[in-house]
Amino acid sequence: MPGKGGDYGSKMINALAGVAAAYVARKAIGFAWTKATGRPPPDSEEREAGLGEALAWAVVIGAGVGIARVLAARLAARQTGKQLTSPADTALD
Repeated sequence: MPGKGGDYGSKMINALAGVAAAYVARKAIGFAWTKATGRPPPDSEEREAGLGEALAWAVVIGAGVGIARVLAARLAARQTGKQLTSPADTALD
């Protein structure tokens, strides 16, 4: 069954890539939000931001971080797959 067991090293690399991508995406999106709106991103405990602004921030940050994590995990999986199957390994088969 896909996703069961397997190489824990590549799973760790995928997880670390996802965490790093989420961190970078959050910082980049926050910077872009500040540049576009002239205000820092709304805080969840802050009452000064309107409901629409808070919801817009939630959608933007959620989608951005989600996309970044998926892309990073796929890139990491592709790279670790290339490292595990080198031409020297296939010549032994």
